[in-house]
Amino acid sequence: MEGANRPLRLFCQDECRIGLMPITRHRITLPGVKPIQEAKPGYEYFYLYGAVEPETGQRFFTEHGRLNSDCFQVFLDRFARAFPYSHNVMVLDNGAFHKAKKLSIPANVELVFLPPYSPELNPVERFWQDLKDQLAFDLYRSLACLRQDVRSALTAYTDEAVASLTGYKYLVEAVGALPS
Repeated sequence: MEGANRPLRLFCQDECRIGLMPITRHRITLPGVKPIQEAKPGYEYFYLYGAVEPETGQRFFTEHGRLNSDCFQVFLDRFARAFPYSHNVMVLDNGAFHKAKKLSIPANVELVFLPPYSPELNPVERFWQDLKDQLAFDLYRSLACLRQDVRSALTAYTDEAVASLTGYKYLVEAVGALPS
């Protein structure tokens, strides 16, 4: 087996749609006062494909215009090239495009699927929530401006912050219990 001599790494993967439709969140106000937010609905968006290593907080993201097997293949290929010296176990949901027959899974990547309808088991969901919290209440005039803010927010995360968000105890302990 080719991955037998490589260190094992566990990543959790998911996708997130980000667009011009304003993200709203609850805000603390005086009793009876509703927060005011400027609104200009926009229907342009893009997808972030991401994988995080809960134990270390290391991460990998790509931007795509669609959510489909072709874009997922591009993500997988780039991910495999970004982490070439390890055997990368990737935990992900049961999206149909994750299981497309035409996918070619790189030799250093192994896909492990979560049970259906269980997003609470995927720690990347907490990362997306935190990212969207940073973008909430902002009104973007163009998709290019939004992309720039998203890229800035992604680079501002430290490994420690990402590990804190995504380091579910059961995953970190499971990885620690594996033989080296």
